[in-house]
Amino acid sequence: MISDQTIERIRKFTDDRDWQQFHTPVNLAKSIAIEASELLECFQWSDTDYNEAHVKEELADVLNYCLQMADVLGVDADEIINAKCDLNEKKYPVEKAKGKADKYTEL
Repeated sequence: MISDQTIERIRKFTDDRDWQQFHTPVNLAKSIAIEASELLECFQWSDTDYNEAHVKEELADVLNYCLQMADVLGVDADEIINAKCDLNEKKYPVEKAKGKADKYTEL
């Protein structure tokens, strides 16, 4: 998924600026929500007419804050993503969910 080199680069960027003090879980959660809103804003008026470069920048911001939060919490991103995939596969079995957008409680 994300290389150790990328994680180290994110850490160095933060360390060089002495920003660890601001990167509490709650502040990072707020930042994720804010950046996700900025990503959504890229699609505000059209589902198909958007600036791809801007979308990539905002998506990178969301991913960056998510990775920082995982790092601050000491959790392995691959591990928690795979655990959630396992859970979702049980909640949304292919034979019930294929082609449907229903919540698992409605399948």
